[in-house]
This record gives sequence, structure tokens and C-alpha cells, in this order.
Amino acid sequence: MKYVLPVVIAGLLGGSLAAAEGDVTPAEALFVEGDVEDLSQFVWEKRPIIIFADSPADPNFGQQIEYLETRAQELLDRDVIVLTDTDPSGDSALRTKLRPRGFMLVLIGKDGGVKLRKPYPWDVRQLMRSIDSMPMRQREIRERRVENGG
Repeated sequence: MKYVLPVVIAGLLGGSLAAAEGDVTPAEALFVEGDVEDLSQFVWEKRPIIIFADSPADPNFGQQIEYLETRAQELLDRDVIVLTDTDPSGDSALRTKLRPRGFMLVLIGKDGGVKLRKPYPWDVRQLMRSIDSMPMRQREIRERRVENGG
């Protein structure tokens, strides 16, 4: 099973000075490359967003990636990482567990539970509202305020 960093990111970063210097942009940091068979490595650390599609050419997939890239830093601030799966024939553990049909976006909480499923691209502002309403995120916000003297 292959998790693919979208070609879109490579095109956007191809000529950038930051990429040439080895710096990681927010969009690069948001997307996780490589096979991920088990989400347990992210429990209590990250909020995975998994994007399933039957092909990288799926228009919904492209639109969702674009949405995520435009607000990558805000998602990173919320400890989000993005995994993509565009190979339905791979029969990965994540596909078996989450059972997508065509395009699907899945938000997993830091506790490892499924918090949201959408069969169509979802605006990042809506995703951030969902994340910000989670009890663990509310606690993180309060802790940051205390750390910053507020």
C-alpha cells in the first residue's frame, strides 16, 4: 500500500529557494510520506487526516489537497498530519479499518478515534472548527494561554 505525497506539492516547491536550501515548508511538513499501516504511532501526539481516493486524478482529491495546502501552517499548529491513499487495490490496513468508498476524508483525534468522515472535500475552516471544539484541543488552547502569561 502506497501513501503518496501529491504531485501538486512537488510542482509548487520545485523552484523554490526554501526547497533548494533544504528548509521544510508548512505544506511539506503537513503531508506524511511512506506507508503507514497503524495509526497508533500518532496517538496523543498528532491528529491524522486521511484522504482516500480511487486515483490521484480524482477531482475531489485534488481539491482537498489544495484546501489543505493553503492553510498548512494553521493545521500544523493544531498538530495535524495528512496521510493520502489513492490505491484502492492495495487493500491496506487503513482501508480495511476505515472502509472508504471512492473519495473520503477522515479526521482521527489524538485519542485515536474517528472524529469526522466526509465523502466530499471539506473546507479547512470547517475542519479547524471541528478540531477546535474537541475537549483536548480546548485544553491545549488553555495551556498555551497560561504559558504565554495570558
